[in-house]
Amino acid sequence: MATTPSTPAPKVNRIGLQIIDYKGGRTTLCAGCGHNAISERIVDAMYEMGVQPERVAKLSGIGCSSKSPAYFMSRSHSFNSVHGRMPSVATGAMLANRNLITLGVSGDGDSASIGIGQFVHLMRRNLPMIYIIEDNGVYGLTKGQFSATADLGSKLKTGVVNDLPAIDTCALAIELGATFVGRSFSGDKRQLHSMLKAAIAHRGTVMLDVISPCVTFNDHDGSTKSYKYMKDHEEPLQDINFVPHFEEIDVEYDAGTTVEVTMHDGSKLRLRKLEVEYDATHRIGAIQRLLEAHEKQEVLTGVLYVNPQAPTFLELLNMTEQSLATLPESVTRPSREVLEQCMEELR
Repeated sequence: MATTPSTPAPKVNRIGLQIIDYKGGRTTLCAGCGHNAISERIVDAMYEMGVQPERVAKLSGIGCSSKSPAYFMSRSHSFNSVHGRMPSVATGAMLANRNLITLGVSGDGDSASIGIGQFVHLMRRNLPMIYIIEDNGVYGLTKGQFSATADLGSKLKTGVVNDLPAIDTCALAIELGATFVGRSFSGDKRQLHSMLKAAIAHRGTVMLDVISPCVTFNDHDGSTKSYKYMKDHEEPLQDINFVPHFEEIDVEYDAGTTVEVTMHDGSKLRLRKLEVEYDATHRIGAIQRLLEAHEKQEVLTGVLYVNPQAPTFLELLNMTEQSLATLPESVTRPSREVLEQCMEELR
């Protein structure tokens, strides 16, 4: 008698979830948009790290990039804020519930123009969150004008030349105090994937500037944010390998060529140097190398700076280990006597 072949069990991660549990809605962005590739890498990284989707808070502002959270992890918390104000919402969410993994997705317009003030203060506080800038150098929702990250001398499809210097969000983030700063390219699947997994393991502000070409307005000759330009001018700093704490850590590299950084949960971030003189744990050296890259018209990619030892915003505020959102009202609300005493002191 013939036997019916059994259906193989679906592949699951370490917490028993399938990859479909990390996916979101169908994208409405243009076909070929780099933002979609970033969403796919986020899905892969969260799945492989075994993150519980319900523990993630996704936040965004306004712009093409800020639509992205709809396209991954539909079971997670989500908040779409007003233009440039996502960092404030993220700060409030983390202060209320420190057990959340906070993931902010922004754009170069949302972060480097209308939201630059909020971006600055978020970076200096070292709030435990992942902040991704989907950087295409233009305002995609308003027909492709230059953004503040567009390089001096780059051209629009109309032939207009940018006559203003660019803001380098990575250099700014390092100077201000972010403790994990990197730049990647949406077309570099392996590099971006490794960086996102390391970002999930980091406790502190992770700022990833991901060059994400706009296929409609900024993927032509003369653009410095196009697929072709990135492939011709990308200068990777390291070969990145990330070993999560729940996997056997037995990867070997040639002696003297690798920097190994231990993350907060015991995971290992291994950076095999492609440039012998570069050390991603050296803050001043990172800023200097970025400045040198601008002079050479290089686009540095990789982990630019990492410091897992710096105290987070929550630690600096001496906050209780219990999330504020779970504390009873008797603890969080002052009594009438305390309120009357405060009012009396103000008379």
